[in-house]
Amino acid sequence: MPLDPFFAERLRVHRRYLIGRALASARTRLTRLWSRIRGDASAPARTPPGTGTGAAGHRRTPRERHRREAIAWDRKELATVGTPGPVLRTVEHEVAVPGYPSVRVRIYYPDGGEGTLVPGCLTLFGGAFRIGGIDYPTTDAANRRRAAAARVAMVAVDYALAPEHRFPTQVEQAHAVLVWLYRNAVELGVDPERIGVAGTSAGASIAAALTLANRDRTGLPIRTQVLEVPVTDLTGRHIDLRASRALGIPRFIAVRELRSVARTYLARPEDARDPLASPLLAPSLAGLPEAVILTAEYDPLRGDGAAYAARLRAEGVEASAVQYLGVIHDTPTFTGVLSSARRWERDVVSALARLHDG
Repeated sequence: MPLDPFFAERLRVHRRYLIGRALASARTRLTRLWSRIRGDASAPARTPPGTGTGAAGHRRTPRERHRREAIAWDRKELATVGTPGPVLRTVEHEVAVPGYPSVRVRIYYPDGGEGTLVPGCLTLFGGAFRIGGIDYPTTDAANRRRAAAARVAMVAVDYALAPEHRFPTQVEQAHAVLVWLYRNAVELGVDPERIGVAGTSAGASIAAALTLANRDRTGLPIRTQVLEVPVTDLTGRHIDLRASRALGIPRFIAVRELRSVARTYLARPEDARDPLASPLLAPSLAGLPEAVILTAEYDPLRGDGAAYAARLRAEGVEASAVQYLGVIHDTPTFTGVLSSARRWERDVVSALARLHDG
């Protein structure tokens, strides 16, 4: 199906961004090579113009600047193409993670649930493992909308970002929150018999890994997993570059961008074969919770989602997989302007609402 016309201008902007990044990276490598040839590789790097400083004169790193720009862009996206979330009661907690940094958790409670136990869903945001967070406006709004519409307590995990914190930090944080949630469920107003997990993109990778860690370590009764545009194999064997070609993105740029995600997240290339980094590579997927997997036609990760659903089914796990035609990876953001995004949202809410069954 042709790409939805809504994405035409966004695609042009995205291509310019990717090409600009590739050229900037090439210039940096050439500059470093020339410096080594000249024998002055130890010379201090020139500060790029517009770097800016933060509090107390701290000079922001390129990564810090990128994250500031990302959250500013996200705020603009919510205002122009998204849908604000309703005002709900929220509570924040800090959960200890043995051997790893503690993690902040925010619980969004649906209205009318006071005094009763409601289903809960541990949810993990997207952002290529290196940006994003529960304070990003579109993430916060989606958690609010879904909590209200599905009448489920959304337990949002503000996991640590790479490369400052690499794999398996994020999986260990998610697992610690899952154990904490079950141990304290009644006190938190959550029904321990009706808990699911969910995630988007990188967050869906962590969510899928969490179900494996839980099966093999703790055996807590997760009812469902909802995975939106998941990355399930960081070796890249299931990346579908036909989607990138259809968008006019050159192969070398698409491959470079996708590989950079794995390099940022993983401490060593061989970690990509660890099932907690690449759930699709687990020796067995038997005994995992039922899965609802949503992918997009114009997304190179569509192959990851399809392959994961196929393996789940082959190993006796109930799994549904839906591919939305004519749309891209971050379609769920556009609920304010795109009918496909609104349908996507309704389908996620329907999957979450099934936690009420039984």
